Amino acid sequence: MNDAPHSDGRPDPEALLRTAAQEGRGRLKVLLGAAPGVGKTYEMLTEGAARRRGGTDVVIGVVETHGRAETEALVHGFEIVPRRTIEHQGRPLEEMDLDAILARRPQLVLVDELAHSNAPGSRHDKRYQDVEELLGAGIDVYSTVNIQHLESLNDVVASFTKVRVRETLPDRVLENAEIEVVDIPPDELIERLKDGKVYVPHEATRALGHFFSKSNLSALRELALRRAAQAVDTQMLEYLRVHALAGTWAGGDRLVVAVSELPGAAELVRAAKRIADALRAPWTAVHIETPRSSRFGDVENRRLAATMHLASQLGGQVASVPAATVLGGLTRFVTEARATQLIVGKSARSRWFEFVHGSVVDRLVRETPGVAVHVLPMADAGHSPARNSARTNGHGSGQPGGYLVSLGLTALVTLIGVSIFAPGSITNIGLLYLLPVMVAATRYGVRTGIFAGLASSLAYNFFFIPPTGTFTIQDPRNVLTVLVLLGVAIVTSQLVARVRGQAMLAQRSAAQNSALAGFARLLTAVRDRQALGQILCAEVGRRLDASAVLLLPIEGELVLSAAHPPEDRLEAIEQAAARWAFDHNTPAGRGSDTLTASEWLFQPIVAGGRVLGVMGLARPDASAIRSDQLPLLLSLLDQAALALERIALEGEMATITQLKERDRLRAALLSSVSHDLRTPLTTILGMLAEMRPASDEQVEQLAAARGEAERLHRFVANLLDMVRIEAGALHQSVEPIDLAEAVAAAVHDLRRALEGHPILLDVSPELPFVMVDPQLFHHCLINLLENAAKYGDSGSAITVSARRQPGAMTLSVLDEGPGLPPGDEARIFETFARIEGSDRKGGTGLGLAIVKGFAEAMGLSVSASNRDDKPGACFTIRIPEGQLKKGSASQ
Repeated sequence: MNDAPHSDGRPDPEALLRTAAQEGRGRLKVLLGAAPGVGKTYEMLTEGAARRRGGTDVVIGVVETHGRAETEALVHGFEIVPRRTIEHQGRPLEEMDLDAILARRPQLVLVDELAHSNAPGSRHDKRYQDVEELLGAGIDVYSTVNIQHLESLNDVVASFTKVRVRETLPDRVLENAEIEVVDIPPDELIERLKDGKVYVPHEATRALGHFFSKSNLSALRELALRRAAQAVDTQMLEYLRVHALAGTWAGGDRLVVAVSELPGAAELVRAAKRIADALRAPWTAVHIETPRSSRFGDVENRRLAATMHLASQLGGQVASVPAATVLGGLTRFVTEARATQLIVGKSARSRWFEFVHGSVVDRLVRETPGVAVHVLPMADAGHSPARNSARTNGHGSGQPGGYLVSLGLTALVTLIGVSIFAPGSITNIGLLYLLPVMVAATRYGVRTGIFAGLASSLAYNFFFIPPTGTFTIQDPRNVLTVLVLLGVAIVTSQLVARVRGQAMLAQRSAAQNSALAGFARLLTAVRDRQALGQILCAEVGRRLDASAVLLLPIEGELVLSAAHPPEDRLEAIEQAAARWAFDHNTPAGRGSDTLTASEWLFQPIVAGGRVLGVMGLARPDASAIRSDQLPLLLSLLDQAALALERIALEGEMATITQLKERDRLRAALLSSVSHDLRTPLTTILGMLAEMRPASDEQVEQLAAARGEAERLHRFVANLLDMVRIEAGALHQSVEPIDLAEAVAAAVHDLRRALEGHPILLDVSPELPFVMVDPQLFHHCLINLLENAAKYGDSGSAITVSARRQPGAMTLSVLDEGPGLPPGDEARIFETFARIEGSDRKGGTGLGLAIVKGFAEAMGLSVSASNRDDKPGACFTIRIPEGQLKKGSASQ
């Protein structure tokens, strides 16, 4: 755990850096609620008013009262920064004016609905990003948010409310915020709903039957309170790290369970999970990696990896901490984690073992005051196969070559002593015998060092202590010298072996850090997924001594993207394990809990909570990845995930740039072509209108020429209209329009195109006027009628029908043609869209797109469907209640 105070009482440098980064920034306070209507905005305004009365310069950036009278009353008296109007698809949308607030520079700004998505064209996509810019400018912000908008809880909330919230914000936004929970009991909130204080009556009735049930509100309330407590606990720990304060500060329980390679460690993890669930506390499984860990056999490594994986699967955090001793590492970790409870296992040990080595559990209880230590019995590991394998493979008793080297060095020192030192000068020779002890302990471990000490003592006694040539010692003082030499040799070997173990740990840690730094440098130069895959597989395979494959999703299928050494294909069981890891964001295959028959272990590559791919690993001996290698593997995969995400974002930006350039060129081409065609077309139409035919044949020819010229003129007009729509340059002049007269005018202008198609007008004169722009509405009707004439059967009727409905009025144009292919009802309104595989694939694909653009600009909506009574298409313009003018044509 990196973010922890140093055990020597110094503040954590990283915590100090984070604190320094907050200097000069504004302070964010978030009013957190379980659901709409609990009073977040009301509380924000109340606290803002109190600050204003205290002399603070407070303004309102944006506040949504939702028509609640008591909230609207609190707004009076505040300075309100006017909102900025953004045109989107011809409709004005109002958003918080970030630049105006920055220019005004108040001390405090009130910003409602922190998770709100800004209108397209805003500087930032989300309102919380606006807030971050205000905080960066040194302006304090009060804001509000409901618990269901937090990204990490989105799935949890959707699981019981059956409603997926689309507007979310990352949890990091609340990391440095002061959180205040605005809470009322569910029964009280339900009463507020029934009284119409949250929603209007018909919406409140629907809400009570769905989202605002008592069970949902109770669960949301619990999530809000728990998330606030978690934030408070995190901020408290950060304060302790900055100020290097000791103690557990047990405002909330935090559990640590110590796991090892011994049998029974899995039971410790399960017990920790049960205790953590009962206390509703976070928990961590920690393994202390000592020099002895390097002597683990395959059985021990697999057992430890399985235990750590189990802890991760059960929802705990996992950590592997290098330390010289288990006691020192565990004590330091418990202190740094501010744990309140520690769970350890105690295996059956002999009295002699405890006398020689002491009891780790007893010393833990003494050295961790204020921590509740749970001691659980474990299986006897004294004769476990893992330990026996450690002895038989030479690690337990030292290496045979080390003993031979020790004997050789002892003989060399003896020879030097005999050759150089005079008889009777035995003191200096005794010191010389410490050299083979130090060499043996440094290179081969403590047992070989002790062996060298015994051999040196015997050689010293045999060759230099009178009487020489025997192991007899006449002078009692020489007995003390031999014992001191033996004791110094043993202590020296112990110290040297400990330093050797610490150096090995430091070397391994440095090697891992170097590998990560080198890998990060390689990734910075990668620009495509293929190259990234090759680098990742080669690095992982080399570091873990395993075969590696990378699978990436392409069109919904996992495809083998890279491999080291090269692989052409994976077996069915491996493909199934990879798919499982990708779909469930959990490891699968060898060493996991799923599809263990696979020889490969598949780890998901995750960034931003989204699985980007799967990394597969397999050893030549089909063994599992060792637990001490998992942190390195996960670190490499995390870096690869960030690189994959960066490459994907770069590709998206390149695509967006190309689309913008294409749209710019298309708009320029449309504008140029339409303007260049409009002038000669106007001249042609004028000349045709002035021409007088001399015969019947010329009458027909002239009529045909006029018809085609008018059709071309409408096409050019459509091009110009589309340019206006995409440029947002539509200017409206709204006035009341009679639907019957509007339809008649459109039919008159299209009389030549509508020849042969009877027009059935079903528009009652009693219908109210509609408030629209006459010219834009006229263009909508012309394009709908022309579309019906073009795709309707020859001689078929075109029906124009208007109907009054609750809350709106509809105007429908129905033809008697082939109709629309199922599923293309929305796509037919796209620009240049032509439906393939049907009889409606002619035309330019502009007319209906213009209808949709003009309708939305006027606040109307348009839809397409097939007729119910006969074959044919039906296009409907929906006019909302707010745009109907009271009165009718008869008045």
